Amino acid sequence: MGSVVPYIGQLCGQQKNQEVERHLRANDRTFNLSYHYANNAIKTSKYNIFTFLPLNLFEQFRRLANCFFLFLFTLQLIPQISSLAWFTTAALLILVLSITAVKDATDDLNRHKSDNEVNTREVSILVDGEFRTEKWMNVQIGDVIKLENNQFVTADLLLLSSSEPLNVVYVKTAELDGETNLKMKQALTVTGRMGDSTEALARFNGEIKCEPPNNRLEIFKGTLTVDGQMYSLDNGRVLLRGCTLRNTEWCFGLVIFGGPDTKLMQNSGKTTFKRTSIDHLMNILVLCIFVFLLSMCSVLAIGHGVWEMKEGSVFTVFLPPETGIDAPLSSFLCFWSYVILLNTVVPMSLFVSVEAIRLVNSYYIDWDRKMYYPKSDTPAQARTTTLNEELGQIKYIFSDKTGTLTRNIMTFNKCSINGKSYGELLDISGERIEITENTPRVDFSWNQLADPKFIFHDHNLVEIVREGNLKAQAFFRLLALCHTVMPEEKKQGALYYQAQSPDEGALVTAARNFGFMFHSRTPETITVVEMEKLVIYELLAVLDFNNVRKRMSVIVRNPEGKLTLYCKGADTIIFERLHTSCNTLMGVTTEHLNEYACDGLRTLVLAYKDLDESYVKEWMQCHHEASTIIEERDEKLDKLYEEIEKDLLLLGATAVEDKLQDGVPQTIEQLAKADIKIWVLTGDKQETAENIGYSCNMLQEEMDVFVVSANTAEGVKEELLSARKKMCPGAAEEPNVTKARAGLLWLRKTETVHDDKVDGKYALVINGHSLAFALEKGLELELLRTACMCQTVICCRVTPLQKAQVVKLVKKYKQAVTLAIGDGANDVSMIKAAHIGVGISGQEGMQAVLSSDFSFAQFRYLQRLLLVHGRWSYLRISKFLQYFFYKNFTFTFVHVWYAFFCGFSAQTVYDQWFVSMYNVVYTVLPVLGMSLFDQDVNDRWSSQYPQLYSPGPLNIYFNKKAMVCCMIHSCYSSLIVFFIPWAAMHNTVADNGKDTADYQSFALVVQTCLLIVVNIQLCLDTHYWTAVNQSFMWGSLVFYFATTFAMHSNDMFSIFASVFPFIGTARNTLSQPNLWLTIFLTCLLCGLPVVAFRFTIIQLWPTINDKVRHKVREEPLPGPATRRLPARRISTRRSSYAFSHTHGYGDLVTSRRFLLKCPLKSRNTLFKQTNSPLAQNQPQLYRAITGESEQQPR
Repeated sequence: MGSVVPYIGQLCGQQKNQEVERHLRANDRTFNLSYHYANNAIKTSKYNIFTFLPLNLFEQFRRLANCFFLFLFTLQLIPQISSLAWFTTAALLILVLSITAVKDATDDLNRHKSDNEVNTREVSILVDGEFRTEKWMNVQIGDVIKLENNQFVTADLLLLSSSEPLNVVYVKTAELDGETNLKMKQALTVTGRMGDSTEALARFNGEIKCEPPNNRLEIFKGTLTVDGQMYSLDNGRVLLRGCTLRNTEWCFGLVIFGGPDTKLMQNSGKTTFKRTSIDHLMNILVLCIFVFLLSMCSVLAIGHGVWEMKEGSVFTVFLPPETGIDAPLSSFLCFWSYVILLNTVVPMSLFVSVEAIRLVNSYYIDWDRKMYYPKSDTPAQARTTTLNEELGQIKYIFSDKTGTLTRNIMTFNKCSINGKSYGELLDISGERIEITENTPRVDFSWNQLADPKFIFHDHNLVEIVREGNLKAQAFFRLLALCHTVMPEEKKQGALYYQAQSPDEGALVTAARNFGFMFHSRTPETITVVEMEKLVIYELLAVLDFNNVRKRMSVIVRNPEGKLTLYCKGADTIIFERLHTSCNTLMGVTTEHLNEYACDGLRTLVLAYKDLDESYVKEWMQCHHEASTIIEERDEKLDKLYEEIEKDLLLLGATAVEDKLQDGVPQTIEQLAKADIKIWVLTGDKQETAENIGYSCNMLQEEMDVFVVSANTAEGVKEELLSARKKMCPGAAEEPNVTKARAGLLWLRKTETVHDDKVDGKYALVINGHSLAFALEKGLELELLRTACMCQTVICCRVTPLQKAQVVKLVKKYKQAVTLAIGDGANDVSMIKAAHIGVGISGQEGMQAVLSSDFSFAQFRYLQRLLLVHGRWSYLRISKFLQYFFYKNFTFTFVHVWYAFFCGFSAQTVYDQWFVSMYNVVYTVLPVLGMSLFDQDVNDRWSSQYPQLYSPGPLNIYFNKKAMVCCMIHSCYSSLIVFFIPWAAMHNTVADNGKDTADYQSFALVVQTCLLIVVNIQLCLDTHYWTAVNQSFMWGSLVFYFATTFAMHSNDMFSIFASVFPFIGTARNTLSQPNLWLTIFLTCLLCGLPVVAFRFTIIQLWPTINDKVRHKVREEPLPGPATRRLPARRISTRRSSYAFSHTHGYGDLVTSRRFLLKCPLKSRNTLFKQTNSPLAQNQPQLYRAITGESEQQPR
């Protein structure tokens, strides 16, 4: 369970030396161990077997209440001042500590299991000249390890060699940056020569000097020295832990960073102890109450001293003083007696009840069927039981994009071909028809090679393709040829596409279903199955994509010898290069693009150009010359590309949808109505994030969007200042910062940056390198100030650490409750940094879920988690605390008034059994019933009116003001409860002429009045009655009278005379009608002012809760939310090309060394499933389809 040594080292003040440079040698453990680098084991748990008890007790005694009860327990060990047995407090204290410890131990045990699961994964390590299977935790720095297809990368590795051509490997980095498209890494030539030779790998003794462990995912700097020759290392040579090896049979790597030093773990953040704002407030209130208690006890002790000196001598005959105890000493002892007697202002049952309420409310989340996702059999889960009410106080939500807002699924949605739009269904009147699961789909059974998962609804497009429409066929032919997709045959007859850009995968799949299936490629050819006919195109050139060109082209020759350039790219780029004859068609296509953009779709424009043979031959010669030079190669190639990519003929446009999860726009809309601000922190590019922002209604056309993308600190500052001045020209130059003190004993300094008021709707988009400057100390307040003026904030290309830094910035300067939600390992750091962390069980593993406080399967469930469960939890815990303090202050204040009539002797006004059972028996179940079942409105009304959530972030229901009001109310009630019975019984005789004003009768009447009054108050506080509430309340009253009559009976007195001294009191007292009238009058005087006050408040100053409850009584229950067909916006914003695409695949595709040198066996027939040389998880092999048999691969 971990080692105690690091912990003890920390306690002793030892600190790990700061690493400046990492130096390691391959296959030399002795050399590497001398540097004491961390091994590959990870630890996310808080405790181990040695540190659990001290650390957990330390955490628990950070609650001042636990310290207070420990102090009371110590006082009760002194017989001179204690009137209660010590074990009563000790038992409750041990119970509270034990319950919390068991809960914390269970949570931490789950973390240990997760750590153990990862640490015990197996990998092949080169040891003593041979590969052995070892656990991940045993991997050391400098080890050479072997990875196979679909394996997780064990540690941060230098790639040495691989099974693929050019020593390339493909990795999926979703756990790191949230992107699901494959990334390409390539080994150095000097190490790639070793291949899979165990002898060569064992002899390898290269030395690496590189940067120390850090959290920068996009940067790696180092050098490799082999045989005296030094080679530069960058991020393209390194495989990071958390990646998954794909489409690569095997690769070998050298361990550079392990375990906690890996970039994944460096970005994970530390596990912190999370406590709710109510916990912090209760700490302060307990301290204040303790000071108030000491003040009361001091006043009462002084009163006792005065009484002893003035009146005490009269009673010495009846109560002889103890030897050596004079008035001052008696007063001192009385002070501590009152501390014990009045400690019920903060009873221990309060904290036991709070934990019980939180536990049950967390079970409500687990049991909620409306948050269960049947497709993946995933229920919602409350992974912690201490943060429920914090869900009702969220002000800022920080969300990942990929996999959280979206499904990680790109779908071909619509297209425009030769001026006609396809993909949208219209009714007879021309209105759009909403496409649902029940909408008839296009039947692709005519196409044997169609992807069965592809869904399309417009039958017109299939019909024109099958009818032989030349433009439509040219459209899909372009999609099948112009791309850098890699085909993979995982099993016989099943072809899969691996695309660097998810857009390209969707487009090639669409072409496949419409009869133009891309089948395979070689460096010189592209094989396509066109309407069930095999066509092999000669590939002459790939004009690759880059961020400046925003387009890509291919030049191909068809079997008839015709040369064609096919081009696809961003609309603004392609339109500039069209032939003038396309002006009319361009106008129509532009209208379609505007419509697609309004729907939040990602668009591309397709064009082509027929080429002359002689021109192409001349151009290819120039292209070859430009490709072989070193200086200004890119510039000369771009010039050649510009020359040939002109006078294009427009074919149409595509519209791809980055599928949002169900209900995301509606959820964001409802959360915005609840006055919750949502910031998106994503690793995706700016355009991608903006598209999703528009799709889910975070960005709107009427918004002014400010983009911060400067590459210097000064530039970032200027852009932020410019945006702020446009939003609020009259804003002060310096932010309005309020400094205060908070926390226990007010030792923690806080700074709160207040929002500037703005008119209009604004959004801020900032990219990762600009954010790095903005998060520096001199600019962070400017960033926060500008961002908080905006309704929407989107941070693009951010690292996991930057996500956490943004969350911490808001936590530090806004003093608001934050929630972070994500689904991948790249979201773990912000999940840990936020007050509440929510993990989504998605496509990117379970790291986010394992680090979260709450988890579920779909983003839309966040609405119910906050607006229903969170709001109810906060409402219930607030009501519980107000009522609990009310009943206990009332109980305690009665003792204070009684002190003036008992010589300040610390005598209790109640029966001692009532004192013992008041909190743990008589009043515990009714208040728990209210706290577990109460709701102001049901879940549908809560979702229908998100404004009901707004009091939570403002902390309206329970705060210091509410506590003062509660004390005033308690003071009034205690005066009534004490003095009405006192006045009614003073000098009163019963019907038989006997005096009823004895101590025991008075105690019984007062405690009966108190119990009924607090139950009436409970009824007034309860909005939602259930059979459980009723049974708890009436049952507690019945149980009180039953136990009172039993304990006051003759039989109990005869058996335990000293324990049950109130013989016959209940029978004699409660048989007097005038005392029942006294009880009725007391209850009336306590309850009537509360009813009158609340009636006045509701009539004159109704809250949103009051208004909705009034509407509930008048209107029927709202039905489930209906799906709305999104209104089409009028927009000129259009998506750009291939946002996730990067430069580089074009060169690889056309490389002569692209194919494996080993020959392959071809299939006998194209459309029949026969033996295939490719099987699942086997190496990716690409080849042309030929009719000739080839040799079996070696």
